[in-house]
Amino acid sequence: MGVAAKIAPSMLSSDFANLASEAHRMIQDGADWLHMDIMALCPKSNTRCSGDSEFEKAYRRISGLSPYGFTFHVEVSQDNWQELVHRIKSKGMTPGVALKPGTPIEEVFPLVEGETHVDMVLVMTVEPGFGGQKFMPETMDKVRTLRKKYPSLNIEVDGGLGPSTIDIAASAGANCIVAGSSVFGDPDPAKVISLLRTSVEESQKK
Repeated sequence: MGVAAKIAPSMLSSDFANLASEAHRMIQDGADWLHMDIMALCPKSNTRCSGDSEFEKAYRRISGLSPYGFTFHVEVSQDNWQELVHRIKSKGMTPGVALKPGTPIEEVFPLVEGETHVDMVLVMTVEPGFGGQKFMPETMDKVRTLRKKYPSLNIEVDGGLGPSTIDIAASAGANCIVAGSSVFGDPDPAKVISLLRTSVEESQKK
């Protein structure tokens, strides 16, 4: 398949009072990436927004962490995604695009196929906003469609991933796994991270 397994514990489920030590612990336990959610709100509203100013605000929050990638939601960036991709790359980061459970998968095709393209698609397997939600298996149709259409694309899934759901996601074609509660809530996070990675790697052999 040509894509490596990447396990990214979600810092949304970590101890916010000890983020640095929590991040270090996850890396020591075998995590490839650390996943951080940044919510930007439009002034005087409760709707998500995008644009250069919002990107810069979000980037300033993480710039000191030497971030690897930056993923934005397709639902709020349909008019300016090319500019966003350029800005992300100009900061030395890898661009990705995410979509909510109710968003048709076809909406991300132009972002993958365009001359200015993203390098990863994140399929939300719960509604974005808070952790601990139940995995939505119906979203796996999107993962299967992406994997069939783009064999070498990094496909990430986020929401409700853990030992009981990883095989479904891995067999559908996801290679990048975001897991929060299942990792941070387990007394042996390293064991969970290893299990998630093994499931992805075994599915790729089939």
